[in-house]
Amino acid sequence: MPTRWPFCTALTAGLIVACILAVPAVPASAQQPHKFKHEVIILQENRSVDNVFGSDPHFEPGVDIATSGLTSKGETIPLKPLPLETCFDINHSHLAYTIAFDHGKMDGADKNTSQPAEGCIVPPYPQYRYISNKTGLLDPYFQIAKEYGFANRMFQTNQGASYASHQFFLSGTSAPTTNSKLFVSGNPIKEPAGCTATPDNTVTVIDENGDENSNPPIYPCFEHPTLPDVLKAAGITWRYYSDSGESIWDAPNSIRHMCEPEENTAGSLDCTGEDWVENNVIGSHKVLTDIKNCKLAQVTWVTPTNKESDHPRMTDGRGPGWVASVVNAIGSNPACPGTGEVFWEDTVIFITWDDWGGWYDHVRPRIYDGQPNGWGKGYTYGFRVPLLVVSAYTPAGFVDNAEHDSGSLLHFAETNFAPPGKPLGPIGPGIYADSYADESLQAYFTLPTPRPFKPIHVNFYWHFFLLDQEDRGRTVFNEMANCGLGCWF
Repeated sequence: MPTRWPFCTALTAGLIVACILAVPAVPASAQQPHKFKHEVIILQENRSVDNVFGSDPHFEPGVDIATSGLTSKGETIPLKPLPLETCFDINHSHLAYTIAFDHGKMDGADKNTSQPAEGCIVPPYPQYRYISNKTGLLDPYFQIAKEYGFANRMFQTNQGASYASHQFFLSGTSAPTTNSKLFVSGNPIKEPAGCTATPDNTVTVIDENGDENSNPPIYPCFEHPTLPDVLKAAGITWRYYSDSGESIWDAPNSIRHMCEPEENTAGSLDCTGEDWVENNVIGSHKVLTDIKNCKLAQVTWVTPTNKESDHPRMTDGRGPGWVASVVNAIGSNPACPGTGEVFWEDTVIFITWDDWGGWYDHVRPRIYDGQPNGWGKGYTYGFRVPLLVVSAYTPAGFVDNAEHDSGSLLHFAETNFAPPGKPLGPIGPGIYADSYADESLQAYFTLPTPRPFKPIHVNFYWHFFLLDQEDRGRTVFNEMANCGLGCWF
């Protein structure tokens, strides 16, 4: 199977060292860029590469997945299986990152705390775990990775939790204002988040020294340019799907000019802005209806419900099936009436996770102290997260070692949708994460003609996700779960 760079690993002085073998390859910049009509970014929650794919660490040649990890005591311990659905979460704040990173030693994960539900028994070394695939629950992720592209070096841009991470995926920054040297680093203390939050809601900020205590927490409503601003100016359509407009995963809610909060008759705030009303879709499952009705925007963000998110203590195991259902909806959609467009031939799908979730991962982050111009100092870059790249032009089993982050997906949109000779972007002042990404994502699209879509096997019928009544949906799911995977639709 093709890889961009083969590599070896060796164990030296208790440290896992990546050994990159430089072999001739055609530079991505020398390849003719493939232009897509649609870019879809599917965001899942709180998992590292070693955690998601550790049940089969050699599932295809070239993947870099560890089977053991280093502790603060200098021990090397094996990673052990754990169900996708857990009764505990693991600390994944900026402080947790700092502890686990340990000045580049990558040996402090065992010092991170866990957050169990009442009555939950947390196993020893909970951070050093991979998701068990004993029942085949993860098969959709493995099939997507084998059938399309897998990134060995996708890093979280920020060093912290979900709220800031989703801001980076929307804008390439979590700065409170356009040119601020601060970054929002934590999660708001409660929901609703964003510009509809109550006046007493706050979120932590971090300075260039990585200090979260030198500046007071701020209200979680920000004002700076975003990728949708760049797209809108160029006439490129976009949509952002979320389960709740009050969630920390709904990034547009926290941008003042996108939300335009106004007080309602109940005395609380609602987003009323044009961007919000026209493009921020409440109801993650509605993306499936829009695909079916040939209303897929040119750039689309898809965030999950809690149950479909892979988030510890939230998911009930449906995440892999949910992701596969979106991929299948795009890949299997018939030619659109009137235009004749076939989404599969015109769409690239990026599947990634917003943060590492506190789980052990053995690969040291790619940049340790910001960019040469000082941008990102104190808060970028974070641990590795999975990235799967799906398109009709991606060869099966492609494994890439180029370094990516959320800025790479934003920069891809800027280059993919730019008219000839007219650069699209960068965002705002040109110092956000999109400004530092290269063209290496083009390495995933080397097939000269589109290959046929091969459906991702899902153990239940995708229309399940379209059920409007949540209670009814949970009942149906429980009934299916009780009879086992084998007798699902």
